[in-house]
Amino acid sequence: MTPRSRQWFALVLVVAVGVAGCAGLRKTEKPPDDRFGHRFEGKASDGRETIVIQTPEEAVEYVYFAAPHDTVHVRQSGVAAEGAEVEVLIKGAFPDACTELHSVSQERSGHILNVDLQMRRRRGVLCASVVRPYRFYLVLEGLYEQGHYTLKINGIAHAFVVANRAA
Repeated sequence: MTPRSRQWFALVLVVAVGVAGCAGLRKTEKPPDDRFGHRFEGKASDGRETIVIQTPEEAVEYVYFAAPHDTVHVRQSGVAAEGAEVEVLIKGAFPDACTELHSVSQERSGHILNVDLQMRRRRGVLCASVVRPYRFYLVLEGLYEQGHYTLKINGIAHAFVVANRAA
């Protein structure tokens, strides 16, 4: 290899390493389920239907149960030092064709949050046994400072951290 070709080779190598290093510094975009404020309407790509709580019919008698869930995504907005809003994407599945989301309540004591998520089904009705995956968006009440928190949904604990800035 000639001295000139070695210089070109060294220059190309330095540029390639520099470009590769800069490419690694690019901020990667979060998946939609981890982004604050992102909502899927209807059925998402994971096959889960977005659920909104509907008012039950007054003349109908219902049976109530704790709503099952299998995945929780906790998402924050803004800077925690100023108090960040926090929302939760809850994913689960209804056990049959008749069950629907009934209610949600939340209670906060310091860094522990208790959420009660209930579903309902008409009493005495036969329903097709089909699993119906759902997603439910819940904005937690109040603002959250930086720190570690425990979110309990129907008694199942999920730890999360509110960062100084949205990660």
